[in-house]
Amino acid sequence: MFFQLHPRLQQDCIVIGRFELSLLLMMNDNHYPWFILVPQRADLSEIYQLDAADRQLLQTESCLLAQTLATVYQADKMNIAAIGNLVPQLHIHHVVRYQADAAWPAPVWGKLAAVPYSQEQITTHKRLIQAALGSALSVSE
Repeated sequence: MFFQLHPRLQQDCIVIGRFELSLLLMMNDNHYPWFILVPQRADLSEIYQLDAADRQLLQTESCLLAQTLATVYQADKMNIAAIGNLVPQLHIHHVVRYQADAAWPAPVWGKLAAVPYSQEQITTHKRLIQAALGSALSVSE
């Protein structure tokens, strides 16, 4: 079987690029800088289902992404989670949090209705993150 992005992630997110293992998405919700890593492996719902090399690679990609987001967006806190209750496909949320954000200190899930980015905002965030991640991220326009 081959990797195929879950329809809900296709609907709710914008593709930013690809790491060696994972597809990098941005949640289309301008309340928070919110990015998602999706390992490009078929039929996985849990991290433990990855082989040892892919688990290590996912951890490396996640740490690089979290550190980059924390720096670029000057985060007060990074929330990182693999929930998967609505979308069973393995994916890892990386949400930049601020003490002044609308959901603080609660989790962001289900707190506010998503407010989509404008096309200009999408372009700005994509360029910012792609530049910050540099050669670690493959980009196809």
